[in-house]
Amino acid sequence: MAKTLLSNNLLIMILLPTLLVAVFKVLSLTPGEVHKLSSELQNLDAFYVLLYSSLLTFLATAYFMSRPRPVYLIDFSCFKPPESYRFPFSRFMKHSSLIADFHPSSVEFQRKILERSGLGDDTSLPSAQQEIPYSPSMAASTAEFDLVSSSVLDSLFKKTRISPRDVDILVVNCSLFSPTPSLSAMIVNKYKMRSDVRSFNLSGMGCSAGVIAVGLASDQLQVHGGAYAVVVTTEILSQHWYTGNRRSMLMANCLFRMGGAAVLLSNKRRDAWRAKYELMHLVRTHKGADDESYKCVFQGEDDHGKVGISLSKNLMAIAGRALKANITTIGPLVLPFSEQILFFLSVVARKLINPKQRPYVPDFTKAFDHFCIHAGGRAVIEELAKNLRLGEEHVEPSRMALHRFGNTSSSSPWYELGYVEAKGKMRKGDRVWQIGLGSGFKCNSAVWKCRRRVEKEADGVWADCIDRYPVKV
Repeated sequence: MAKTLLSNNLLIMILLPTLLVAVFKVLSLTPGEVHKLSSELQNLDAFYVLLYSSLLTFLATAYFMSRPRPVYLIDFSCFKPPESYRFPFSRFMKHSSLIADFHPSSVEFQRKILERSGLGDDTSLPSAQQEIPYSPSMAASTAEFDLVSSSVLDSLFKKTRISPRDVDILVVNCSLFSPTPSLSAMIVNKYKMRSDVRSFNLSGMGCSAGVIAVGLASDQLQVHGGAYAVVVTTEILSQHWYTGNRRSMLMANCLFRMGGAAVLLSNKRRDAWRAKYELMHLVRTHKGADDESYKCVFQGEDDHGKVGISLSKNLMAIAGRALKANITTIGPLVLPFSEQILFFLSVVARKLINPKQRPYVPDFTKAFDHFCIHAGGRAVIEELAKNLRLGEEHVEPSRMALHRFGNTSSSSPWYELGYVEAKGKMRKGDRVWQIGLGSGFKCNSAVWKCRRRVEKEADGVWADCIDRYPVKV
């Protein structure tokens, strides 16, 4: 972060002394010298005036053409599971006790994890996972994706008043379910999108893939002017209920629940007035070169050939290290100069005076008004809150999204943003930090700036329950 601070402000550090000297010289001119300088300027040859004007026009044109296109977030929609998919604590335990492959100790282990998970009784699972005996199938997964994607896209198109044929770019992310044709092709087929739509399908990228999908769509919007981009982010669970007895794999059963979101992005300047947010920064950090980080969230088979997702006991420490690497990059982009200086001095002190001195943790509440931390579980939220020195009010959206909807994987930051809006806390000019954590191991950040006052939605996913929140977990 110290190097980034120096590089980001190098031009200012060079030009500021020059500017101060120039201002001092102008202010020190006598009236006679000012009159002489004015006369010399009036006598300049018209050729030079034209030359300098042309040069200035060229530089101005080059500057404006090199500026990145704005990326506006017009609106977004989150998936609200039907009541029939609700899977409360009591039903979860009864269901687990009926699965013949589970040892009694595995059922008890899941009970303890669920009690400490931070999930409430209103989370949902797909119908395929609720069946006894459990019979996963491609058809069930396809039906689940169709339910989730149709719900969020229908809502998005209705709210934004655009047609599916207006979509120029489509990005879909889902880690565990990757059929052929792709999920993005399913959407193109269902909504009869144009033949020249630029579609992308991301798989295997974990819970942080939602931010990655936004990054990919943003990159496409920099290349293609006057375009709409739709991002669909979800996780399909129907084929991924672990029925073995390895404890590191049983934890996923207790945390992951149904969810999804659809986001409409635009680079059309005429959309600036109606856009909710504008993308300011997107920073991705990948720690996959480290073996421990690479294997901390891993899909594989247990000793009996049963497939599951293993969560390492060192996951919290690995997530903390990935977050620190990510904020080293994003800090200089968002933090006030005073916080950057304090961090820089802390680094210098550790190198020159006392290597054991604890590094200074910048106060990110001075840079952001709202935090949407991936709701991966109670321990994940607490670890990130500790690393960022955040208070309970800052992690409230994450805790409440986890309680109401569970770990919805890559879509969880959108449920959290929806919570902030439903509480009526979003104001014009507010800055939002979305943090995604996922297998690989990755930590990704997206920074948004609110462009207008955001009203509460009458039919949003939080509309029927927001008055009950926050609840004590």
